[in-house]
Amino acid sequence: MKLNIITLFIACLLTTSSFAQVDRSKQPEPGPAPKINLGQPDEFTLKNGLKVLVVENHKLPSVSASLIIDNIPHAEEKPATSALVSSLLGTGTKNISKDDFNEEIDFLGANINFGSESVYASSLSKFFPRVIELMAEGALRPKFVQEEFEAEKTKQIEGLKSISKDVGSIANRVSAALAYGADHPYGEFATVENTEKVTLEDIQKFYNNYFKPANAYLVVVGDVKTAEVKKLVEKNFGGWAKGTPSTKELPKVTNVNETQINLIDMPNAVQSELRLQNTIKLKMSDEDYFPVLVANQILGGSFGSYLNMNLREDKGYTYGAGSNTGADKYASRFVAQASVRNAVTDSAIVESLKEITRIKTELVDPEILENAKNKFAGDFVLRLERPSTIAGYALNIKTNNLSKDFYENFLSRINAVTAEDIKRVANKYYQTDKMRIVVAGKASEIAPNLEKIKFNGKTIPVKYYNKLGEEVEKPVEKKIDPSITVESIFTKYIEAIGGKEAVNNVESVVMLAQAKIQGMKLDLEMKRTKSGKLIQSISMGGNVMSKQVFDGEKGFVMAQGQKIPYNEEQIATAKVDANPFPELNLGNAKVIGIEKINGADAYVVAMDENNKNFYSVESGLKIQSLKTVSQAGQTMTIPTGYSDYREVKGVKFPFMISQSMGPQTLEFIISEILINEGVSEEDFATE
Repeated sequence: MKLNIITLFIACLLTTSSFAQVDRSKQPEPGPAPKINLGQPDEFTLKNGLKVLVVENHKLPSVSASLIIDNIPHAEEKPATSALVSSLLGTGTKNISKDDFNEEIDFLGANINFGSESVYASSLSKFFPRVIELMAEGALRPKFVQEEFEAEKTKQIEGLKSISKDVGSIANRVSAALAYGADHPYGEFATVENTEKVTLEDIQKFYNNYFKPANAYLVVVGDVKTAEVKKLVEKNFGGWAKGTPSTKELPKVTNVNETQINLIDMPNAVQSELRLQNTIKLKMSDEDYFPVLVANQILGGSFGSYLNMNLREDKGYTYGAGSNTGADKYASRFVAQASVRNAVTDSAIVESLKEITRIKTELVDPEILENAKNKFAGDFVLRLERPSTIAGYALNIKTNNLSKDFYENFLSRINAVTAEDIKRVANKYYQTDKMRIVVAGKASEIAPNLEKIKFNGKTIPVKYYNKLGEEVEKPVEKKIDPSITVESIFTKYIEAIGGKEAVNNVESVVMLAQAKIQGMKLDLEMKRTKSGKLIQSISMGGNVMSKQVFDGEKGFVMAQGQKIPYNEEQIATAKVDANPFPELNLGNAKVIGIEKINGADAYVVAMDENNKNFYSVESGLKIQSLKTVSQAGQTMTIPTGYSDYREVKGVKFPFMISQSMGPQTLEFIISEILINEGVSEEDFATE
């Protein structure tokens, strides 16, 4: 039987080859994109205006329901209000207490999440009648109480304080404010100051004004019958009082007259956040929408995009670069972005402009164009496998004023995009002559080179902004008094922590600390000796995740069961890290400047080429260190902050140590410090 099959296969090959010869020197012409036949959701509308879409899918015994209120964007007098409304919805209703509400949701194994103008719920289909009842109860009959309001407000303020130091978060919100304007709904953002001004009355007023059924859609997907859904919706949402939110005319959005760099000084930044942007007028219903989708995919929408292949793969400036071209019915923008090292900030801007110019001036290679189209086709087909896709597409058609066959012809419209189309829309929407290049970073390090950047033969002007998006004067670099030396800084530090005699009596230090990451607890144990030996281990749930050991001359790091010996660079770094008080020796340290750290002046001392320490001008205490490391061909700088100094046996130690790696910050709280105990020579064995 095997012989017959093989013979038949060969015969087919021979027969085929006798009728046609394939020219393999030419890329085959792509076939026509198939027309997609999408199912249509069932629809009905309640008397109060709530529009309901139902997609039956009985493959799994589960249901999801999404309530979306498609209001016109509205600016707030106090921009923090909407976030507080979102957090307060679901904290109790007029009929059910917060605890009873949450306990029942947990008991049913359900999920209900509230937004300021939305609700999402999911559950097993057998519990759906009760879950949609709870969903309506929380959404339509909330009970806003002062105690919960104060608790949520405090949480939001703490969150805002934490992101005030996050360079990426600052870049995101200030770039939006500069693009749209601070008084536009897309440009405003919450701050500690405007959050503190929000009252419980503001919460109730916002809810009463904007939580209305006139612009609302309820989308139900899953193992349900439309007739049953209609009964449940009429029962639970039919009493929602009819009403239309008040609206205001949106502020006009414009671009700058000439390309400029907008620099936000973040003195603590160890890398720069770039946002090259301009506002655009593009809606999903526009003819340009499909060519723009493909153009953005090629420029910065995938791993193989122009921007990523240049900035990441070729230059090694970043872990990833990309772009997004919005298509919002009210206001949109084009943004190219990346996080780069301080030293290459100017170069990354030049290369980004180069790639944006490239797509505007050169026709896209046919193979690149075809790959971009294929990516859309693959993603589109995958999305069709999800039942929620039909409902989502139907909702998009209604809320974005799209033609009824928009998604049925999606692939054919993508397939019809030409290289000439790409070039045309790139020139229309990527406005390199009216672009804001927003940079959040350390001005003292990056500003001199930014002020030298030229584009199209002209120097790009640099303007300075604060973290609120307000234009400010260029930061003035502070000069160090010539009398300030490494010796004077180190002497003041030693005196600040207890004096030379007390510090010299410390032979070893054991530090135990804990931190949380994504809700999980990390345990840190570190032992250091005056003779320059170090052991550090991080564990989770009693299991050691990583371990480093240094005996003064050699060392290793162990992670995921692998033991890797230190290289020369790691040995040099360990010699700095091992001594609890490296300030006892001047070594080759140099004073290199004075900078703001957390709003206070600090002397900057380079311990070596890869390590810097920052000492408070006022107190003398060490408040931060920066370590530059190379890994997998990338160079990054890791900041470590020191605070909450407390005395242990006559010597002060920081009881809060924070370390940042990219967007993630770990805060280790010290639970115990042991002086001259708990250490043995066996701890530092490297063999």
